[in-house]
Amino acid sequence: MFKKIILFVTLSIMVMPATVKADEGMWFLMFIERLNHRDMQKMGLQLTAEEIYSVNNSSLKDAIVQFNGGCTAEMVSSQGLVLTNHHCGYDAIAELSSEEQNYLKNGFWAATKKDEMKPKSLYVRFFVRMDDVSKRMLAVVNDKMTELEREKALNQEMAKIQKENDGGGKYTVSVRPFFQGNEYYYFVYQDYTDVRLVGTPPESVGKFGGDTDNWEWPRHTGDFSLFRVYADKDGNPAEYAADNVPLEPKHHLPVSLKGVQENDFAMILGYPGRTNRWMPAGGIDQNVKYAYPAWVEGAKTGMDNMKKYMKVDEKVNLMYASKFASTANYWKNRQGMIDALTKFGTAKTKAGQEVKFDKWANKSANKEKYGNVLSTINKYYAATDLKSGHDSYLMQALRTATYSVLPANLGNGLIAYAGENEAKRAEMLPRLQGALENYYGEFYAPLERDVFAAQMNLYAKKGAAYGLPSMVAKLSAENGGDFTQFVNNATEKSIFSSREAVEEFMKNPDAEVVKNDPLYQISTDLLNQYRAKSPELGAMENDFQKSFRLLVEGLRESKLNAIQYPDANSTLRLTYGKVRALPADKRNDAKINNYTTMDGMVKKYKKGDAEFDMPTKIIEMNKAKDYGQYADKAGFMPVNFLTDNDITGGNSGSPVLNGKGELIGLAFDGNIEAMAGDVIFDPKLQRTINVDIRYVLWIIDKYAGAKHIIDEMTIVK
Repeated sequence: MFKKIILFVTLSIMVMPATVKADEGMWFLMFIERLNHRDMQKMGLQLTAEEIYSVNNSSLKDAIVQFNGGCTAEMVSSQGLVLTNHHCGYDAIAELSSEEQNYLKNGFWAATKKDEMKPKSLYVRFFVRMDDVSKRMLAVVNDKMTELEREKALNQEMAKIQKENDGGGKYTVSVRPFFQGNEYYYFVYQDYTDVRLVGTPPESVGKFGGDTDNWEWPRHTGDFSLFRVYADKDGNPAEYAADNVPLEPKHHLPVSLKGVQENDFAMILGYPGRTNRWMPAGGIDQNVKYAYPAWVEGAKTGMDNMKKYMKVDEKVNLMYASKFASTANYWKNRQGMIDALTKFGTAKTKAGQEVKFDKWANKSANKEKYGNVLSTINKYYAATDLKSGHDSYLMQALRTATYSVLPANLGNGLIAYAGENEAKRAEMLPRLQGALENYYGEFYAPLERDVFAAQMNLYAKKGAAYGLPSMVAKLSAENGGDFTQFVNNATEKSIFSSREAVEEFMKNPDAEVVKNDPLYQISTDLLNQYRAKSPELGAMENDFQKSFRLLVEGLRESKLNAIQYPDANSTLRLTYGKVRALPADKRNDAKINNYTTMDGMVKKYKKGDAEFDMPTKIIEMNKAKDYGQYADKAGFMPVNFLTDNDITGGNSGSPVLNGKGELIGLAFDGNIEAMAGDVIFDPKLQRTINVDIRYVLWIIDKYAGAKHIIDEMTIVK
């Protein structure tokens, strides 16, 4: 499942005073005391390092969970209540919705715990502890190994470490490389799989502004949803059961109603997905000129062909809502990356650093180890520029067109099924039925047909410069690059045209029928192309990976790059900064451009508009100033606010905390002008857009009338 990327926020590019800067870094919690605690105290932190991260006692880290593998969430009550973004819960909410009970559109609030709803698959992951195993891991490798030999040795050692620390299967253990394989740490987690929907605002609140406001400021989005974690009677993870009980977490976050002011301390704990701040200049250039433009074009093609069916059929809209939202998010993100990286000359900045590195690397003491590093890296990028564009077009076809992957993946299983006796088929049947549900559970054949044809037309045209797989190339030549007729004919004849057709085939399976199926053949062709790697490319990748690792090692050794934190890779991190305004903006009614108000939200209202419609009740309550205890002391109803924390994708739903460790908001977005932050940190541009926790509580209590949920929380006034 593809989750929303969260990066950096700003409204416009401008020169800031030298004394105003964001605090760079996505820090390991185990190093907070040594590296960051004193600096954080100066900025307003009132907690000890032990209160943030402790192995033996409850601490802030015990309230932070990874949500379904892609977002972040936090425990906000002693009864297992979990708060995250609306877009993080989007899949589950859509799955639980129907045309008759459209919770995605209308919202949902469980009146009692018995009314809470369990989606098919949803889990949260608690962080238990971590430790440094760099010396142990690096002791099993040497410079004479190929990258494949190195990987094999490292994987064998990883397996040993994982087994030593999994508590006999109680925990999930992950050993991860950092600084491009120059350091290694292991992480111990505990997963809970009985997670149920408690509440969600209507989409007109949770997604207010839609794609137009995505990555923009000022923002007025109530991007939150609520779930609950259940466990067995002893508090252990358990599969869904009626007699499971709400989990009592080791720590839950108190919720502050005090609000935020400019320069208030703000820290965020969460699971940032990926940054590439060690990426060489050649990699940045390749993305900007080849990979990202192809991604943008491919994503837009998929979206256009999904949307024409979604807008006329609510059932289809629910089926594809999450897939469309994810595709649209990446589409805008990649275009923003192109614009930001180009505008700020990020590749040029990196290239300047690399010139200095090359001089250092070619000094006599360093030349043997580092002398060829940059030339090897640049040679690899030059050889793979066309491939990167080709791969992005192909990837978008695979991501958005089910017919591009379903026939090959399911077909191989059906071929095996056809070749077995009755007893073996009975053994295989549950797995195949699960695959059918996975592929056809949210599947509308006319939409899938048109998305596939459009993606094939685009891929055949734009991927040809690098080289197309044989069947695709042949069909393209025969049909003048137009796959429409082929796809129409193939889907009519194919056993993969519908779930019913596959089930009918399984009554009398014949492997040759699958092998001769046109959709199976072209899908197999596409996947083989995606996985193909020539010996020459394999050799270049081997040299590149080694050189990239040496580049990072050399940059750290030479002090030419002083970054002390590792790139994000979905492991728990802490980032700290301040509430920080942008220059005044006439589009924002706020007195200081670090927050937005409900008045500003109502001004954006467009009745019936897919992006800017809003519940009439909110308009009426705002007119009456019916804000209850959640209003700011200045009298307005806050909606969103800005901080300058260093975050990225995966931080969606992360808690924004004040100096006392109290919840003041949820991180949910960033700004398109600052997207170069994925590869280079800019203290002038860094911002994060957050939902003000007071707006969250107002929606739950005053708008939805679900005060019983508020009563669970520890409210600090």
